[in-house]
Amino acid sequence: MTTPSYFRPCIERMAGYVPGRQPRGRDYVKLNANENPFPPSPKVAEALHEAVNSVLRLYPDAMATELREKIAQLHGLSADNVLVGNGSDDLLTMILRSFVGEGEGVAAPRPTYPLYEVLVEIQNGTMQWVDFPPDFSLPAGLADTGAKVTFVANPNSPSGTWVEPEAVAELAGRLDGILVVDEAYVDFAHGDCVSLVGRCPNVIVLRTFSKSFSLAGLRLGYGLASPEIIEGMVKVKDSYNVNRFAIAAGVAALGDIEYMRANVATIRAERSRVASALSEMGFAVLPSHTNFVAARCTVPTAKALGAGLEERGFLIRTFGDPRLDDWVRISMGTPEQNGVLLAEIQRLVEAQRP
Repeated sequence: MTTPSYFRPCIERMAGYVPGRQPRGRDYVKLNANENPFPPSPKVAEALHEAVNSVLRLYPDAMATELREKIAQLHGLSADNVLVGNGSDDLLTMILRSFVGEGEGVAAPRPTYPLYEVLVEIQNGTMQWVDFPPDFSLPAGLADTGAKVTFVANPNSPSGTWVEPEAVAELAGRLDGILVVDEAYVDFAHGDCVSLVGRCPNVIVLRTFSKSFSLAGLRLGYGLASPEIIEGMVKVKDSYNVNRFAIAAGVAALGDIEYMRANVATIRAERSRVASALSEMGFAVLPSHTNFVAARCTVPTAKALGAGLEERGFLIRTFGDPRLDDWVRISMGTPEQNGVLLAEIQRLVEAQRP
């Protein structure tokens, strides 16, 4: 007897998003998920300890008012320009709920963050991909899709590449729909698109505390947009979408911004060191503005390099997408971890050469 499906057709046919591997049973150096190798500010631990002993029996502030005020102050905006989410992925879901109906289009250049497509499928929308050119500049046809929402990850993952804000502003001006600038990695770059929030009424800028602030485990992100867009998106957010611990941690992290910036400076320096070493070994390395480097492998192959490093206790990211079959993405570890990693890669390269 065949069990009937109770799922919506769009859910039945979709594959779903597969997060980065979180293996158990061995103490790996995880360089496959773009996590920060350094702990968060000590002030975060103090805030969490205080939160444990506070009123956890009560719901959190549904609008995370104190955190929104801190974020607004950081960016020179009003709290009315800020919406906080359970990770920036929560904001992505709110955006699609708010602006995309069944069968309507969502555009993005590719390769990029694959969750975009999954969330569009859940909404029963239509994903409209436009391939990046070889230099990873904005594709010429991205403004011509007629999409309700266009996503641009800037800096982009998995390439690590960056598009200047004026090019993004030009794209926003050519679109009839919403432009979402996903700045998950922007603290590792040399600029940002926050100024577009005041200049372009159709722009939403997303940020996360997961990367530069070392708070991936707490799931905290935020969106910046016009007060009108924020007000509309509030209608579709979950009632209490950010918990008390995340709010307390976010406020504390923003109160120690220099700690974050010091870690970012170390990661940038390590990014340059790793990229230079990989280039000397024969890898084609893209210029990175993130906390990882993307490199094309020839000897050994990407899959062989990933397998060989896993045997040695290091996890890096390889891809099932045929367009990325010969690429790897390596998150930055501590200087000590990166030194050992490069030595192991050198051994694997030398073992494969004739």
